Amino acid sequence: MNKKILIVLTSHEDLGNTGKKTGFWTEELAAPYYALVDQGAEITLASPKGGQPPIDPKSEDPTAQTDATRRMAEDKDLLAQLSNTKKLSEVNPAEYDAVFYPGGHGPLWDLAEDAISQQLIVDFYKAEKPVAFVCHAPGVLRHVKIDGEYLVNGKNVTGFTNSEEDAVQLTDIVPFLVEDMLKENGGNYSKIEDWSPYAVVDGKLITGQNPASSEKVAEELLKML
Repeated sequence: MNKKILIVLTSHEDLGNTGKKTGFWTEELAAPYYALVDQGAEITLASPKGGQPPIDPKSEDPTAQTDATRRMAEDKDLLAQLSNTKKLSEVNPAEYDAVFYPGGHGPLWDLAEDAISQQLIVDFYKAEKPVAFVCHAPGVLRHVKIDGEYLVNGKNVTGFTNSEEDAVQLTDIVPFLVEDMLKENGGNYSKIEDWSPYAVVDGKLITGQNPASSEKVAEELLKML
């Protein structure tokens, strides 16, 4: 498969005003990255500030490791690319066949409010190219509109659930709740039991519920490509 895929990561590292750190969730980059690369896709990593995006320290916990994250830890090529992500403002969407957004809590602060990211998603979507988001990344769609309507309006979507946010005790810390926002913006939101793999496809829009869904989202993206 000779496809070029853009993966957009957060540049935001502060977990509200808790004094703790956040960023992107390792598994949500690693699992889709390898699912796509192993099928011959060419991946470019980008972030709002460029350079090394912050990794959520909790995703480095031994209990959060998977085959994909262990592979990533040994992958000099991926780690080198990760240390030098492209600036989002320098990305030309016309050069890529799809865009994928991993989660972690970071995107709720920066990418959800980032005008360049919003325009990028609009450009991909209008060009009928797949746009994929997992876990907290559907939050990036908060302000994205197509012809004056929220992109998620009337679309089947999923994303990190209120009960999952509650379980990680960040309901009062995050700037907004992904589930609530998707519903408020008119999305036909659905979910299954917490922490179970679940992905929803509606046209070129792919969303996944939680970290466990990252591979499923990548599989749906591969089917589409």
